[in-house]
Amino acid sequence: MSYKATVCEGEHNEGRCFREGFADLMLKRPLIIRLRSRSDLDDPNLLALRFCSKRMKGVLILGLCAVTASWAAAADEPPADAFRIFPRAAKEAPVITPYLQYQTEMAWQQDDERRKEWSGIGTEQDLLAVQRRAEENMLAMLGGLPSERTPLHPRITGKIQMDGFRIEKLIFESLPGVYVSALVYVPEDGNEKHPAILVPAGHAENGKVHYQALCQRLVQRGYVVIAWDPVGQGERSQFWDAKAGKSRYNLICAEHAVLGNLAYLAGTNLARWEIWDGIRAVDYLLTRPEVDPERINITGTSGGGFQAAHIAALDRRVKVAVLSCYISALPMRVYNRIFQDPDSDPEQDLYGMISNHVDNAGLLLMMYPRPVFVAAAVLDFFPIEGAHKTVREVTELYSRFQHADRIGMAEGYHGHEFSLENQEAAMNFLDHFNGLPARRGLPPLKELDQKTLQCTRTGQVMLEFEDARSLMDVIREYYLQHKDLPNKALRQLYYSDLYPRINSWSVDEFQGEIPGREEIRWEARGSSQFEGITIDKYVLHHSKYLELPLLYFHKADGVQRGVVLWLGKNGKAAAQDWTSLRKYLDAGYDIISVDPRGLGETRMAYKAASPDDPALAQLDFDHAYVSPVSGVLADYVYNSVLTGRPYFLQMIEDAEIASRFFRAQINLRAEIAVAGSNGTFTLASAISETLPNIKLLSEPDGHVIPWSELVNQKTELWPIEYLLPSGAYIH
Repeated sequence: MSYKATVCEGEHNEGRCFREGFADLMLKRPLIIRLRSRSDLDDPNLLALRFCSKRMKGVLILGLCAVTASWAAAADEPPADAFRIFPRAAKEAPVITPYLQYQTEMAWQQDDERRKEWSGIGTEQDLLAVQRRAEENMLAMLGGLPSERTPLHPRITGKIQMDGFRIEKLIFESLPGVYVSALVYVPEDGNEKHPAILVPAGHAENGKVHYQALCQRLVQRGYVVIAWDPVGQGERSQFWDAKAGKSRYNLICAEHAVLGNLAYLAGTNLARWEIWDGIRAVDYLLTRPEVDPERINITGTSGGGFQAAHIAALDRRVKVAVLSCYISALPMRVYNRIFQDPDSDPEQDLYGMISNHVDNAGLLLMMYPRPVFVAAAVLDFFPIEGAHKTVREVTELYSRFQHADRIGMAEGYHGHEFSLENQEAAMNFLDHFNGLPARRGLPPLKELDQKTLQCTRTGQVMLEFEDARSLMDVIREYYLQHKDLPNKALRQLYYSDLYPRINSWSVDEFQGEIPGREEIRWEARGSSQFEGITIDKYVLHHSKYLELPLLYFHKADGVQRGVVLWLGKNGKAAAQDWTSLRKYLDAGYDIISVDPRGLGETRMAYKAASPDDPALAQLDFDHAYVSPVSGVLADYVYNSVLTGRPYFLQMIEDAEIASRFFRAQINLRAEIAVAGSNGTFTLASAISETLPNIKLLSEPDGHVIPWSELVNQKTELWPIEYLLPSGAYIH
């Protein structure tokens, strides 16, 4: 240990220590100097610390005669600066990091590939072929849809009479035991048949209730309306604490994060079941005698816009789609989500949505030639520039084949909302294609409280029905149904089409240039000595934007040894890890240690806590950064999912880059092993399993977290950096 004497233990503020010493003398108490060790008694610096006092006419004059600022002490670990390579961030603030630039560039490159593919559309048959590929990719990203339409068992639990329409409280089963709470708004205008419209709810805690104004406007224009609670919202909490009377997570996005992250591991996506709820809602509408089956529509905003787009894309019974505050261009969302919309919302990040050349443009194209209308907001966190780009691109194709009148757009100068001006424009579009008379203005409303619109007696379907199944159980069941099917090994995933061919990259010294895409440029950043150990600092520049901090620990005797790639919980080694490092150094190893992209010194100095959950805002920086519910690291992970190269595989890439540099620049014949500590043994095992000629060193506390175990045990929270789609089928 480093022993130091302190005055007023635990304080580093000399002023406060002086004041406390003065008070002690005034009260004629001894001033205590606390020692960290008995050896401090031999420290001459401590003998120089004394107080001088003198009483003159009843007034105590205190003089601090000598206080030394230096304490001689023997350290048993290197100073913290020996492990730091980059300057510390001046303050916590959002910043465009090299990793965010890298992710955005990758997304735009993949979008360029999609647009190049679409440039070959010369005939309507070409367009339909692209449409079919988009649909195939979409279904693959979802893990397919349920194969059987099981009985809905619909039940009306209550009715509310309104002026000119009624509201029916509905509960149906989209799957056996998966209960959906919904409201059906039925016009009472004397007409035998009506168009119908689905209104999936966006991210509101009270789900369907939040959108009652929109539903009332639609029913008064002659539509049968069905609005339902998405799973994890309203009356469909999956983590309800009956004793506390609330969910263990917030009902805006947090339940979606817990469900969606586990769904990835099982090779599917939470959107699979959200879309299925919508498809079954169509099935229910078609049982209603008031509904014209040829006039089924859908509209939604925000998360409801997401659902509406995907339901319409995959269910052609939907004839007209109106999408609010969702359509943009995903590369722009990759760039801005951390700063504008940090909530984890994994159903909106389908695995490969950009790399598989779908994106929002592909969603709209899947609706061709059906009418589609986009309502956008200039100040939205779904960038308006992306909405313009996507709508313009798809409009050109609609127009090329004489359907220009079937695609439209409205935008308002406001934030993230389905504004009244956009609603009116959207309803005019809907009315036109449903054969309803043109109208002006919006009708009056009478909004009802949440309790009045509650469909269940208890307020939660999971409490109401004894046979209700949690979606965590449904996800586990999906995994069990698929676990015996052929799947790729981790090594196959790593060396798939998006592998950047690191094994052929060149290695040269950095001269200030921008590194190419297939080269490593190393830069020495100084070194230090400690007890016969040299600590060399390097930065490895690669992939145009990225910088990989690397520490190299070795004895200064020129002997070439085996080397351990040492992984720490928060990135590369730090001073507090010295005991663990010393164990390997004393065993005859050299050590290299790196900060994987987005971790350690490459972290963004920003919490990105969700404004929707005050509890998240209270987290300290270290915990907020890695939160799977809302945080910078989670958004990095979801960006990597969209572009088809999961973050977990990119951490392995960083290990390969480090080992390639070491063999090329320091020791060509080095035998490299990998060691994980503090919860990184899973990554260490994956590196050894994936990269050639790297062996795994066992650790007393080493435990691999099998992804299958997380799904089987329905684990709610786990390290977000370990998110690997279909990972449950690997271990």
